Amino acid sequence: MKLHCLGTAGYHPNDTRHTSCYFIPEKNFVLDAGSGFYRIGKLVRGETLHVFLSHSHLDHVLGLTFVLDLVATSQLSNIHLYAQAEKAEAIRNHLLHPMLFPVVPAFHWHILEELGNVFTIDDARIEWFPLEHPGGCVGFRFDWETTSLAYVTDTTCSDDSTYWKCVQGVEWLLHECNFSDADKELAIKTGHSWTTAVLQAAFKARIQRLLLSHFNPLAEGMDPIQLTESTAASLRETPSEILLATDGLVLDLDRL
Repeated sequence: MKLHCLGTAGYHPNDTRHTSCYFIPEKNFVLDAGSGFYRIGKLVRGETLHVFLSHSHLDHVLGLTFVLDLVATSQLSNIHLYAQAEKAEAIRNHLLHPMLFPVVPAFHWHILEELGNVFTIDDARIEWFPLEHPGGCVGFRFDWETTSLAYVTDTTCSDDSTYWKCVQGVEWLLHECNFSDADKELAIKTGHSWTTAVLQAAFKARIQRLLLSHFNPLAEGMDPIQLTESTAASLRETPSEILLATDGLVLDLDRL
């Protein structure tokens, strides 16, 4: 089972990264629909897509307006969106308002509060949980027989955050890390995380395989969050495997 990183920037795209979007073709699961969502057209299989929306900030939902091209160029006909009620309403009433987007796709909306905190789709057990972020946000955990993945984006990380109990024992944790340690105060102000906070909290939660993403688009280069410096400073307090997501990265999620 593969995870395709289609958008790994926060806020806005830059020359090498689009905004948040991740795709598991074998399950037709999409994590957020930022500007990287347009890349799904070359990967989608079959008629159905399940899109899990963490919240309704534009860098996570803008790609929903790209759906018409995807439907026209593939077999895709059933697009299921999963979001909190307030976020779904904001998307329908604003992003998909006729004055902004005149042709509304035939989305199938699923309200998370109505589904309950745990629900299933085919062979996947799916759990969602709240995250601290301006306007509200949720994370997701996906468990299959062969592997598991937790998706935690747009939140200010600390080792006492309530979501850590929801990701215990997960095979892979995909976690936002918008800022380096140098911008810790800005991270707190904007509701995001910085490098050392994520590494130390993940270590305390016994996370072994950590994929960092949602980077500040102004911090370009191979190491936008100064990961090398942070791991060198606290080598004994980090997960054993740490990767920086890049657009185009394909990760094998199955257990080793």
